Amino acid sequence: MIMNQTIQQLLQTCPYKVHFVVKDAKTNDFFHSLLIDEVFSSASVIKVPILIAVLDYVERHGRSLDEVIVITNENRVDFSVITEQQLNESTLYELLVWMIITSDNTATNVLIDTIGMDELNGYFRKMGLTHTTVQRKMMDFARLESGFDNVTTARDMAHLFTRIYRQDLLSVPLSALAISILSRQRAHESLKRYLMEDIHIAHKTGGLDSVDHDVGIVFNPVNDYIIGVFVTEVTNNDEARQFIGRISKVVYEQFVTQKGGLK
Repeated sequence: MIMNQTIQQLLQTCPYKVHFVVKDAKTNDFFHSLLIDEVFSSASVIKVPILIAVLDYVERHGRSLDEVIVITNENRVDFSVITEQQLNESTLYELLVWMIITSDNTATNVLIDTIGMDELNGYFRKMGLTHTTVQRKMMDFARLESGFDNVTTARDMAHLFTRIYRQDLLSVPLSALAISILSRQRAHESLKRYLMEDIHIAHKTGGLDSVDHDVGIVFNPVNDYIIGVFVTEVTNNDEARQFIGRISKVVYEQFVTQKGGLK
């Protein structure tokens, strides 16, 4: 689908590299796309496939979300409410929630160890993610400098959120739980930045010094859609988040407000 003029102009004025996708949540129709097959550093959006993989693992192995997991010192890192609270253990449920809603890095590292990178990557392929891979824990900059990073593509993220929306990866209760957790996201500096309406978005942000991402499902009365804006080669993170917000607003106005939805 040909991008409308406003989106084209926004993309042309962005000083950074943009990977961009908007698609119908109910079908396989893509409304907008740009560089959707190019691999980039995932930052914290990798935590979404980890969320689904862990829930699948729990279901397949008959484990409980109330199971208590020990938090070892080697998994304690910054940007973590678990680290701040000096917790020595946590339930699987708590780890999953903190990993998503505050992008907790300690919780993520504990879950990676609990499931294992090979198990995670194997399930990613099973889900249909062709280029999404976990190769390091959060804040493991030594491994990053050695050339191992967590990566994905805009197409993979669109595919993942489509399956989350359709609830065909997990049982009905766990599918609903995944959407509920993603809907409790506390970071709203990007996709929701310039949206005045109190809309329902199940999404996940991700950021490093050189990248800023936000991807998720926008539920609305007109046409539920999936949007992902992934900005790389960033030198100013707030500027990148403002750009994501502007793109999101234009898309929302195009598919909801101007089609008779929320006013």
